[in-house]
Amino acid sequence: MAKLYVINSERQKEPFSFQKVYNSARRAGASPKFAQEIAETIKSEAYPGIETSEIFRRINNLLKKESPKTAIRFNLKEAMRKLGPTGFPFEKYIGEVLKKFGYKVKINQYLPGKCVRSYEIDFVAQKEKVIFIGECKYRHISGEKVHSQDALANYARFLDIYNGPYFNVEKKEGFEIKSTMVTNAKFTDKALDYSNCVKIKLLGWKVPPKKGLEYLIESKNLYPITILPSLRGRLEEIFVSQKMMLASDVLKINPQKFAQKTKVSQKDIYSLIQEAEILLQ
Repeated sequence: MAKLYVINSERQKEPFSFQKVYNSARRAGASPKFAQEIAETIKSEAYPGIETSEIFRRINNLLKKESPKTAIRFNLKEAMRKLGPTGFPFEKYIGEVLKKFGYKVKINQYLPGKCVRSYEIDFVAQKEKVIFIGECKYRHISGEKVHSQDALANYARFLDIYNGPYFNVEKKEGFEIKSTMVTNAKFTDKALDYSNCVKIKLLGWKVPPKKGLEYLIESKNLYPITILPSLRGRLEEIFVSQKMMLASDVLKINPQKFAQKTKVSQKDIYSLIQEAEILLQ
């Protein structure tokens, strides 16, 4: 029998992992028994060279049979990639997530440095006496990562801002001012090593371990609105333009008024509300 391998999102071969399939189903909320059944089904159907994207679709279809909620949750990583293509919706979404964790957040700020007159900063987040100067590294294509050169550029810019005049008062008052990078993807090993060495705070997929972006989202049900299956095409632009970044925002809608304001059909609105209720119940 041919050795069972898969083609991952980076177009590389890797051994088929029963445990990865099981863990993916469990993370979405499947029971241990059903996650085991899913992993066994996928293993029996897989063939050498199967793409992980095909495995993803098959897991999703199997999850739908047990629970629509787990099937929706399973699409979290894909929903993050839909926060694009410019990356600005991702910045707004991260701002909303940080606010739910008690931060005061300003997005798209212009801060002066010591050497450069002005830098465009994705966000500044403050909680108590800690201030983060944040950069969002949005990745639209599956398998893309944040590299060491991104971390190097981020830290150089941070140092110039830190040594500039903007935070003089805060530094005198004992505030900690730190650099942070947030991504919907993964960091390369070199990016991790460098960032850890110079104390850049990283937040990404499974970074930090067991406290990554997916953990923060799921711990407070802060799912992006793009996770809702009915949010397709122009609907994404409409809801983002209305500053509605979280799936929970849909539950605050008055369907009649929202339909009149945005020209979205009430049928579409009610579909989104129903999906949000299933996800967040």
